[in-house]
Amino acid sequence: MLSGLHSVFRPFMRLGLVTQIALGIVGGVVLAIVSTEAAASVALLGQLFVSALKAVAPVLVFVLVAAAIARHQQGQPTHIRGVLVLYVVGTLVAAMVAVVASFLIPTELSLDLSGVSGNPPAGIAEILRNLVLSAVTNPVTALMEANFIAILVWAVGLGFMLRNAKETTRQALDDVSDAVSGIVRGVIRLAPLGIFGLVANTLAESGIGALLGYGQLLGVIVGCMLFVALVTNPLIVFWQIRRNPYPLVFDCLRGSAITAFFTRSSAANIPVNMALCERLELDTDTYAISIPLGATINMAGAAITISVITLATAHTLGIPVDFPTALLLCVVSALAACGVSGVAGGSLLLIPMATSLFGVPMEVAMQVVAIGFVISVVQDSTETALNSSTDVLFTAAACHRAIPKQG
Repeated sequence: MLSGLHSVFRPFMRLGLVTQIALGIVGGVVLAIVSTEAAASVALLGQLFVSALKAVAPVLVFVLVAAAIARHQQGQPTHIRGVLVLYVVGTLVAAMVAVVASFLIPTELSLDLSGVSGNPPAGIAEILRNLVLSAVTNPVTALMEANFIAILVWAVGLGFMLRNAKETTRQALDDVSDAVSGIVRGVIRLAPLGIFGLVANTLAESGIGALLGYGQLLGVIVGCMLFVALVTNPLIVFWQIRRNPYPLVFDCLRGSAITAFFTRSSAANIPVNMALCERLELDTDTYAISIPLGATINMAGAAITISVITLATAHTLGIPVDFPTALLLCVVSALAACGVSGVAGGSLLLIPMATSLFGVPMEVAMQVVAIGFVISVVQDSTETALNSSTDVLFTAAACHRAIPKQG
């Protein structure tokens, strides 16, 4: 019987991972159309996949970063500074795209919700304060709670302390890093089944009916994200590598954005991005740090979401907003998003802080947050896909910058 099953699934296993994931998406859609009950019943597959990614990500980041720094030799080139510059430039450009789109396509919201509650941040000062405090969290607690700021701080510190350790100690750390990476590769092989469950369950629970009432708002947000992914990000990459950026762009979208869209978690997508960087043969010392760092601070999608929804609120209430003020708004919001990137719906919870800059009452702001959660089935998925794939794209651009064009 087992040999028969093996022969049935052998052609499927020979396909590439991206093709398998695409088939999983199609299968989930078909199952949700045929039977919503059956679609809901396979939700466990998606939950197991996301939980496995989230479980392995903190350990992977801690071990990989510590090992990369411990084996780094003085004078050996890295590209972290270039990646950080690209993260900042990419986020600011995404913010400008959102502002321009909001002025060109003004959107009105139907603010008639009631009984909305939430716990938004009080302000950017509080968010930045919490961000600094989170960096000195107990390392065991940081691993348990997936606090990647603290994980990075402890991993960097341990890596520097081990640079002068015995060769056998550093080799042992490398062996542990290889072992954890092997576990990650095994988890990623389950992506087609996991995404099949996620797609089927999402469509069974939400469908598209709830989104139709907010079509224009969602269209502006998703349109901005697509424009950034397919136009401005490639231009930034071209500025770095001085050759056709689209092969690299599409590699990152296929290898990272698809899984990020359905897991809706930058933290869960860290192992996927690490594996993609390995396939792209990027510098390990660079991506071991830039990928988990990008999952925390590279927030182009959040800048778009906050800016578009906040400016839509101002337009609905008749509040005049000039272009410089709008640009300042999205820059501040993008900076603040770094502190809540690990929280589900983190960018939406920043909206009350952003709208408060225009004197919008808290009751109205929380109604807007509720609208954000209605469209989050698509908005949060697209935002995560943009953020996560851009982490790999900008890391690759920085690593390839010094490589001359072949031929």
